[in-house]
Amino acid sequence: MRICVIFNPAAKGERAKRFRRHLDAIGSECALKPTTAPGAARRLAFEATRENFAVIVAAGGDGTVNEVLNGIGDDPANFSRVRLGVLPLGTINVFARDLGLPLDWRQAWETIRRGRVTAIDLPQVEFITNGGPQRRYFAQLAGAGLDARAVELVDWNLKKKFGFFAYVIAALKALRGAQSRITAECLRGQAAGEQVLVGNGRLYGGPFVIFPEAKLSDGLLDVCVFPRATWWTVFGCAWGSVRGRLHKAGGAQHFQAESFTLTAPNRTPLELDGRQSRIVGFKKASPPFHARPMP
Repeated sequence: MRICVIFNPAAKGERAKRFRRHLDAIGSECALKPTTAPGAARRLAFEATRENFAVIVAAGGDGTVNEVLNGIGDDPANFSRVRLGVLPLGTINVFARDLGLPLDWRQAWETIRRGRVTAIDLPQVEFITNGGPQRRYFAQLAGAGLDARAVELVDWNLKKKFGFFAYVIAALKALRGAQSRITAECLRGQAAGEQVLVGNGRLYGGPFVIFPEAKLSDGLLDVCVFPRATWWTVFGCAWGSVRGRLHKAGGAQHFQAESFTLTAPNRTPLELDGRQSRIVGFKKASPPFHARPMP
C-alpha cells in the first residue's frame, strides 16, 4: 500500500510540531509532499493520484482535508481506487472527531498503516462565481451566510488559543455588515433565514453537536436554517454550545434531504469544511447540494 502524506511544514500548534519532529521516521514509510502556499495541497493531492498512490493523507486541519479531498476529486474516477487518510494536526479537527479517529497523530498514523477504511457519503456543491460555475466536494460541513463571512474574518492566532470561540468573535465582526436572506429548498418544502449550515456529520466547530440526526453514511445532508443572524443569535449559539444544545439555539429549523437548492437575492459567501470559498451569486436558483455515497 503506497502512502503519500501532504502536510504544511510551517503549520503552528503543538500537534504539528510533534509531527515535524518525527518526519524522518514517517518518511521511511511513505512519500512526503510539503505544501508551499494556500491551495497547494489540492494540486499536490492530484499529483499524487497520477503517481498511483493508494492512500493520500491530509496532515492538518479540516481545511487541509478539504483541499486534499478536492485534489483527489479533480478526477472523480480516483475515488474508486484512492483512499483519503487524515492525520489530525489542526486546531479543531471536526471531521476526525466525527469519524472517531484518535486525535493523537501517532495513533491516527497506526490506523492508516493498518489499512482501516470507513466509507462515507461524498457531498458536492455546485455554485456560481465571477469565473462561472464551480463544483467542490466537502467532507464534514458547509455554510452560507454569516459563518462563511466569519471564516473570512477569523483571527487564526486566536483560533489556536480558543478554538470555536474565535469564530464567535469573528461572527460578531461579520454582523456589522448586511445579511443576506437565503432560502433552502428541497422536495419536501423550504425554509428561509440569514444563516444556513449543512452537515454531513453531526459536529460543527469542534465537539459541538448541531446536526443530531446526521450520519456520515446515510445518503442524506442535514440542513439547519437560522431565521436571523443577530447579536443574540451568536450569543445564543455560544451559550448553546456550552450547554450541549447548539442545534436548538436561535430558533433554528432543521430538515434532511438528498439534495437541495440555496437561493438569495444578492451575493452571499460560502464555506466548505471551514475553508472560505469565493463569493456566490444566487440571483437565480443555484444547482443543488448533493449527498451521495462514495464509490
